[in-house]
Amino acid sequence: MSDPDKQVADALKAGTVVEAVPADRSLGQLVAAATAEMSELMHDEIALAKAELRQDVKKGAIGGAAGSVAGIMALFSLPMFSFAAAYGIHNLGLGLAWSFLIVAGAFVVIAGLAGGIAALVLKKIKPPKKSIAAAKDTASVLQKAKPHPRELATGTSESKSVARSSA
Repeated sequence: MSDPDKQVADALKAGTVVEAVPADRSLGQLVAAATAEMSELMHDEIALAKAELRQDVKKGAIGGAAGSVAGIMALFSLPMFSFAAAYGIHNLGLGLAWSFLIVAGAFVVIAGLAGGIAALVLKKIKPPKKSIAAAKDTASVLQKAKPHPRELATGTSESKSVARSSA
């Protein structure tokens, strides 16, 4: 006679449905086998999650490094574009000092606009009202809660209740 587990595995591979094969295993052995299989499944799922997380972290690190390089390069190019803009204005016939002053003024205007937008966005942020209300409700319930008296062991002659010392 062949092994029942092998028959089930072969049937699963073939995609056929078979009837339950009577097993000569006890309930304890079946529970132990099920527990071992569940444990193995959990370990496999944890290993899969670790592998996926490792890949995501690697992609995130590569993306973060590329973004950092792009930001640094943009920052390094800013003085060059500023000089190019100033000399371009100077070539239009304006003095060099005025050209640099116009470029600096443009930067101040851009900084002011960005600061104004940031202030508008930050003003719209409200405190988490639902979380604060829930925390206050929980605190009020806990303040009103009275400790439950506990009975002493039944074998003692005293049957006084024990309460917490905090009021």
